[in-house]
Amino acid sequence: MWARNSLRARDTSTFKTRGKCKGWPSECGFPASVARPPVCIRSGRCYPSPFPLVCQEEVAAQTVRILCLGDLVGRPGRRGIRECLPAIKLQHRIDFTIVNVENATNGAGIRRKEGEELLGYGIDCMTSGDHILDFTDSLEYAEAEYRLLRPVNYDIKGRGAWTFERNGARIGVINACGQVFMKERCPTANPFHAVDEAIERLRGETNIILLDMHAEATSEKVAMGWHVDGRASAVFGTHTHVQTADLQVLPGGTGYITDLGMTGPHAGVIGRDVVPVLKRFTTSEKAYMNVARGNVKLNGAIFEINVTSGKCVGTELFSHTAEFDAAADSSD
Repeated sequence: MWARNSLRARDTSTFKTRGKCKGWPSECGFPASVARPPVCIRSGRCYPSPFPLVCQEEVAAQTVRILCLGDLVGRPGRRGIRECLPAIKLQHRIDFTIVNVENATNGAGIRRKEGEELLGYGIDCMTSGDHILDFTDSLEYAEAEYRLLRPVNYDIKGRGAWTFERNGARIGVINACGQVFMKERCPTANPFHAVDEAIERLRGETNIILLDMHAEATSEKVAMGWHVDGRASAVFGTHTHVQTADLQVLPGGTGYITDLGMTGPHAGVIGRDVVPVLKRFTTSEKAYMNVARGNVKLNGAIFEINVTSGKCVGTELFSHTAEFDAAADSSD
């Protein structure tokens, strides 16, 4: 039986026809001469491709659409997810959502409380970075919650890679942290070697593998993209909070972007209030940098991945402005 499913067929050849069209050709977009468009045997209506009705037998010819959102900052970022994510997933036909949450708690770190909150809003996988070390309970939470990943090249509790299942497809996610210009706060292995090992492990479970490369240096992230081209479905950079304009599919079939940008308040300096940041830069005097509040945006990218090959077959740069006033949001 045909069933609504988020895995999508992309042409009419992937549908199995069920006899002559019982619908109305002028309405469904097929000329009257076409006798066998896809037909739902429950309703008897015909549907043109691409319509999100698929037969489970045709999974091999389908794709998954994966939304990846950049560093989520504080309460405004969490509210943006709460208010906007459900509609975004519906509008953009998203099958799986990955969000970097290392700044979810008051702009630096992720506690269990905020992690559980975000999972309740429909995030499928949470990645992190160096700020996973900011709270004492973060590592205990990462060890207990498989949907929260920590850098695979960090020698700490938790998981650096995991395989998720969604709508019959297995999706592997790896989280790595760069070394260039990054303060080493724990025993850290070479991210290129650690990613190689993680890909080798995940390959036994799935061809769909995405990598969050959390790094400061643009060159290190670009190099990682080329390093895994043809072996990973997509590589997306995080950490700098500024969305880059280099979204592409590399020659081997790996989707790539140097930085997804930020999910949080853009009326500030990469998520922080302007005044204390300027004070630091102009006087060298340290001041506590509160999370900014205005102009909340969800920035990232959408990767469309072929279920069979694991290759990226489409990309979309993503930016959504939240339609709420975040000025009243307090700190965590």
